[in-house]
Amino acid sequence: MKQTVYLTLQNGKVFQGTRFGADGDTVGELVFTTGMTGYIETLTDPSYYGQIVTQTFPLIGNYGMISKDFESKKSWVSAYVVREWCETPSNFRSEEDLDACLKRLGIIGVYGVDTRELTKIVRETGVMNAAITSQPLTDEQFSQLNRYAVTGAVKAVSCKETSVLGEENTDFTVVLYDFGAKYNIERELVKRGCKVIVVPGNTKAEEALSYHPDGIMLTNGPGDPSENTEIIAELKKLAGKLPIFGICLGHQLFALAMGGKTRKMKYGHRGANQPVKNVETGRVYISSQNHGYEVLSESLPKGAKVSYVNANDMTCEGVDYDSLGAFTVQFHPEACAGPLDCGFLFDRFIANMKKEKHNA
Repeated sequence: MKQTVYLTLQNGKVFQGTRFGADGDTVGELVFTTGMTGYIETLTDPSYYGQIVTQTFPLIGNYGMISKDFESKKSWVSAYVVREWCETPSNFRSEEDLDACLKRLGIIGVYGVDTRELTKIVRETGVMNAAITSQPLTDEQFSQLNRYAVTGAVKAVSCKETSVLGEENTDFTVVLYDFGAKYNIERELVKRGCKVIVVPGNTKAEEALSYHPDGIMLTNGPGDPSENTEIIAELKKLAGKLPIFGICLGHQLFALAMGGKTRKMKYGHRGANQPVKNVETGRVYISSQNHGYEVLSESLPKGAKVSYVNANDMTCEGVDYDSLGAFTVQFHPEACAGPLDCGFLFDRFIANMKKEKHNA
């Protein structure tokens, strides 16, 4: 039997929808993503920790759920909101439908919501908290909703133990700091001949260097970058020691380590169709993104050069630290299900490690 649920926004607006996926009530930060495909990757991206994710594309689940396309071991979203979900997916790789997968992963879903109106509210008002409940909120529950905040995010999603990927006899060894890493970052490094040592996000600089790596990879992840003060202090110790490549949260954390600043955006960039412009060449690339904070270009230290900007709002999308052998980008060059415009950035990282080895 269909069950009505209530999606209550922090501004008091209430949407009624129908439950699918797991039972229960939840609260989270309400965001939207504009990807037309890639919903499997969205659901399993650790960067969505603590968030209620709304899909702007109206039909979700048409190619089913495929475990090999997961970007992490589980789903980290607080809940999932769609206009319509496909009950009969058509794909030879499909293992189960969206409803069954959400139930198995313990994720609450809501469908039958006007996601267009919901998205317009977030765009106009900004990201806000929301609750999904079986009954209308009481005054006390609404007060709790207002007090909700995403905290301790990196600690929650980062791996707890070190692991090794790739072959032993490879050209390069990379220490990958897992702040909420997507699997495809690891795969992109391995297929380029790297042995990847995945370490927890709170790993000390001395331990990372003890593996004698050729480079350091700083991954994506959730939450407010500025709250990770201990991690930022360790990254400062690594700067200039060997080539560094940062993606998304890694981009923000390294900027903070270098003395830059970050701030929360009105509603962030989430989706597989974000245009980024190379400042030097003027060329525009289509990128996949998932972030709610930005690096402030004007706060960057002397010697740091903005390399990419968002073509829509001109926010910082990349920074080169040439004197330190480091570069970072806000977008995802490893994106699954795409676009793949910026995969060459992994090749740039390989080239930096090769150059460092040659000069050693």
